[in-house]
Amino acid sequence: MLHRKIYQLSQDGGEVWMYLRDQGRWLERAKILDIEGDLVTVRYETEEEDEVCAWEEMIRLDSIGSITRRLSSVPKGRMHAGDLLVSEDCPEAERMRPQDY
Repeated sequence: MLHRKIYQLSQDGGEVWMYLRDQGRWLERAKILDIEGDLVTVRYETEEEDEVCAWEEMIRLDSIGSITRRLSSVPKGRMHAGDLLVSEDCPEAERMRPQDY
């Protein structure tokens, strides 16, 4: 099931957050470049002191403990309803109303 989800996320082409259980660390904002056999190739960036490093890693599917992606984000602080961008196909029940924030 996880292998299928990884494949779906690679087809979407967006950023993912991936937990590597054998290393006990998260890869943040990684992009899945390729899946070949049981190897997943990912690209991500890290910030260390005054430089940004770009990394490409090949990871075994069995090493991936969890994978997730960001659905949306909203800036912190007070906002007006007109400041939020809302898709026209968003169901009325899921739209934010002024008293929600």
